[in-house]
Amino acid sequence: MAKDSKGQTSIYKYYKLENNKAEKIKRECPRCGKGIFMADHKDRFSCGKCSYTEFKKENIKKSKSK
Repeated sequence: MAKDSKGQTSIYKYYKLENNKAEKIKRECPRCGKGIFMADHKDRFSCGKCSYTEFKKENIKKSKSK
């Protein structure tokens, strides 16, 4: 979890308010359950608690060089 300068958890960084409803910004870990969020890396999502990893699927176009 993100910590501010005083060492306290800043849970508000994981939610956004829209139309008077709170929506999650980050994904939750399917193994750990509610309240445990996964880190969003360039090519994967990973849980810092249980090390669960999901790789992102990207449509990569390979250029054919002759």
